[in-house]
Amino acid sequence: MSLWFDVARISVGVNVALLLALVWVWGRNYVEFRSKHALGLAMFGVFLLGENAFALYIYLVDPMLSVWFASDVPAIAWRGMMALHVLQTLGLLFLVWITWD
Repeated sequence: MSLWFDVARISVGVNVALLLALVWVWGRNYVEFRSKHALGLAMFGVFLLGENAFALYIYLVDPMLSVWFASDVPAIAWRGMMALHVLQTLGLLFLVWITWD
């Protein structure tokens, strides 16, 4: 089960980095163009960044939950959570690619 935990943690860390980059670009675009579209993207990025930052905190920092997630969560649940985090990473990589293109 440690493999699922490690993959999920790495994926969430990558998600945080990608979302920081996207929010920076979308926020800068909003300041420059005052477009509702750019504002909507920036707000979406901020909310998703908050969710991923909280997940990273739970996985790495929280003394009770990080131990519980690392040892007591059933493997089937970890596979599902890891799959969601990895799919989110792939989606964010695509967003970064089209944003910087």
